[in-house]
Amino acid sequence: MAEKILIVDDDRAFQGMLVEALTDKGYEIDTAPTAEDGITKAGAGDYDLILHDIKLPGMSGLEALPHLADAAPGVDVIVMTGYASKDSGVQAMQHGAYDYFTKPFSLSEMEVVVRRAMEKRRMQLELAELKKRGSTSPLHDIIGQSAPMQAIKKRIARVAELNADVLIMGETGTGKELVSDTIHAMSTRGKGPFVKLNCAAIPENLIESELFGHEKGAFTGATSVKHGKFEMAKGGSILLDELGEMPMHLQPKILRAVEQKQAERLGGAKPVKYDVRIIAATNLDLEERIAQGHFRSDLYYRLNVATLILPPLRERKTDLPELADFFLDRANRRLGTDISAISADAMEIFFNYDWPGNIRQFANAVERAAIFCTSSVITPSEVDQAFSNKQPQKDAGLSLPETSLPLKQALIQYERSLIENALRLTGGTQTDAAESLGISAKNLWNKLKKHGMDPAQFKA
Repeated sequence: MAEKILIVDDDRAFQGMLVEALTDKGYEIDTAPTAEDGITKAGAGDYDLILHDIKLPGMSGLEALPHLADAAPGVDVIVMTGYASKDSGVQAMQHGAYDYFTKPFSLSEMEVVVRRAMEKRRMQLELAELKKRGSTSPLHDIIGQSAPMQAIKKRIARVAELNADVLIMGETGTGKELVSDTIHAMSTRGKGPFVKLNCAAIPENLIESELFGHEKGAFTGATSVKHGKFEMAKGGSILLDELGEMPMHLQPKILRAVEQKQAERLGGAKPVKYDVRIIAATNLDLEERIAQGHFRSDLYYRLNVATLILPPLRERKTDLPELADFFLDRANRRLGTDISAISADAMEIFFNYDWPGNIRQFANAVERAAIFCTSSVITPSEVDQAFSNKQPQKDAGLSLPETSLPLKQALIQYERSLIENALRLTGGTQTDAAESLGISAKNLWNKLKKHGMDPAQFKA
C-alpha cells in the first residue's frame, strides 16, 4: 500500500509541482487549499505525512499545528515557508513540526527529508504493532531471545541510562536504527526530539548545511538563517547514520561537535552550543577506513567508548521463527493477505541460508513469499520463488504477466485475475472460491468490494 501524503497549500502551481514530484516517487497524494480543509482531511484520512504551507488564507500553518496534532496524532508535519520571518520554521518545530523548508527549495532536498520522515513513520508503526503484542518496555521492541540478542539488550539498557555518546556498528540490515530508537526512548532524553540524518543519503554539498545550518548569504540561495539538525535536536538526541560515509573535510567539525558540543553555522563566525546526545551508526569497518585515509582516527577513538556491535542474522538463527511471525503479520497487513503460517519445510530453507542482507533481507523474503502464496500456508515452493525471482505459476495456468505497471498496480491486477478464476471455477459460489484461494470468506468479500466485483456474474 502506497504511503499517503497530504499537501496543504493555496498555490496551485507549486502544489502541482509537489504532487508530480512525490507521485513519481510512489507516494499517494491528497491536497487541501486551506488549513481548515487540511485539518478536516487529516482527521478523516489515514495519512503518513503532511506538507503544510505557513501563510494561507484564514488560519496560518503555525495556528494549524496543534489542531493537526489532535486530528492526526503521530503524523509528522513538514512546514513550508517563503513569506514569514526567518525564524518561522524554527517556531513551527517548537510547536511540533518535524522539519521545515524555506521556499524556494530543491526537489532533491525535499525528497530526502520526506523519505527520512517516512522511514521514521514506518518504524513508529512497527513499534506500535510490537507493543500491541505485549511489549512493556522499548527493549521488547527488539525481537530475539538468542544469546547474542540477550547480551545486546543488556548492553543497550546499560548504555541508554548514561548520557554518553554512542557508536552502533553492524552489517547492513542488522537493525541499527531500531537500536538507536530504543536507546533514545530509554534515556533521560527520551521525551526530547530525536533527529536523524543519513550521511550517505545527503549530497555532499548539502550535508554541512543540514547538520550545522547556515547564515543568511552564506551561499547563493541562502536567503535566510537555517537551523541545522544539531540545533533542532536540543534537549534530545541526534542519529548520524552511515557515519563512515561522512566526507573527510567535515569530520573535524563533527569532532568538535562531539567533544565541545558546539560548532559554527555555515557562513557564520559565532559558535552555536548544542544540548544533544550523539548516536552514530555505521556498517563500515572504521579502522579499515582509517587505514585507507577515509576516516579520522581521533573522531573514531572519541566515539568508540559506549559501543554496540550488533550480531548478523546468521549468528542468531534461533530468532528466525519469532522474526518470521512478525514479518508475516506485517505482510498480511500490507498485502491484504490472510496467511496463517510458514510450513516447517519452508522454515528449514530459511534456516539453511546465511542472510548476507540480515534482517532487512529476511523481511523482504517473507513478504515476497507471501506475494507468491495463494493458500493459507507458505510452502517451500513460494520460498524458492521468493529467492529465485521467478514469476508465480498458479491456478489453472494463471501467471503474473510481464508488465511495465508499478508493482502495486500489477499486484492488484494479478489478485483480481486470481479471484475471477476462482469464481469462474466455482460458479460464483463465494465460500468455495474463498476455500480454493486459501482465504476466509470475509477476506474474499472485502476483496470483492475493493475490486468492485459482483460474484453473481460468474454463476453458472
